[in-house]
Amino acid sequence: MGTLTWLDAQTTDFPPASRAMTSPNGLLAAGGDLSPERLLRAYRNGIFPWYGEGQPILWWCPDPRTVLAPSELHIARSMRKFIRQNEFTISLDRAFPAVMAACAGPRRDTDATWITPAMQAAYTQLHRLGHAHSVEVWQGDELVGGLYGIALGKVFFGESMFSTRSNASKLAFVTLAQHLNDCGFALIDCQMPTDHLFSLGARSMPRAEFLRQLAHLCPATGKSNWRLPR
Repeated sequence: MGTLTWLDAQTTDFPPASRAMTSPNGLLAAGGDLSPERLLRAYRNGIFPWYGEGQPILWWCPDPRTVLAPSELHIARSMRKFIRQNEFTISLDRAFPAVMAACAGPRRDTDATWITPAMQAAYTQLHRLGHAHSVEVWQGDELVGGLYGIALGKVFFGESMFSTRSNASKLAFVTLAQHLNDCGFALIDCQMPTDHLFSLGARSMPRAEFLRQLAHLCPATGKSNWRLPR
């Protein structure tokens, strides 16, 4: 059920999420562009782009949604021990383009990536505008893990993470959640379910409830709660 809507290039409007297809889960619209205005409107309405090279831009709003409240982060005993070893250093917003490029790199099961050059350019522009942020994990001078996403209001919309060292991406996520909690964020949108995320305290939320929370937590104007530590 559901129908695919082709977007009007003259506006940044999206159809209601209730029109999203059930198979594939959450596919809502196609076309449009990756302008800051369209991307920000999409995220405020629970919609995100996900498509491959050679495809039109595809926009998604799956049901249910995987979310995590920063205050509900679960850190396993083994992870706490790993953190105490203090093998890595962490930074925020220090190397956003490098994190995106690493997230776009080949994975063990495929060389394909949805983080196309156009996506990298669009999100780097959002970073310059103060909406997109990154967490970096360093071993010496080498970037070995990290993640990036969009911060709007009191919600952080996670996009992708990478790791070239064991537990580096998990360390980035733990750091993110703790930082967001300190900043007063209420929710992390993890988009799709994985065992990795559920082990950290993520849960499934019906799309209707997720959208109700966004309407309250992501006002159409104003800055996000993101701030860098002093």
